[in-house]
Amino acid sequence: MAFFRKSHEMHERRFSRNLGLGLVLAAFVALVFGLTVAKVSQDDFAIPETGTGGAYGN
Repeated sequence: MAFFRKSHEMHERRFSRNLGLGLVLAAFVALVFGLTVAKVSQDDFAIPETGTGGAYGN
């Protein structure tokens, strides 16, 4: 069985960069999710009326 070698400095820097990017991405997803929940959970939320015509301009 081979022993694990010490990781190279490049891998450590890449891991920290990937971790930072992952945290930023997770924060963005949480922000979009939070805004969506806030928009949908408003009391005055309603689907807009489209009218009676089936075509545009009626």
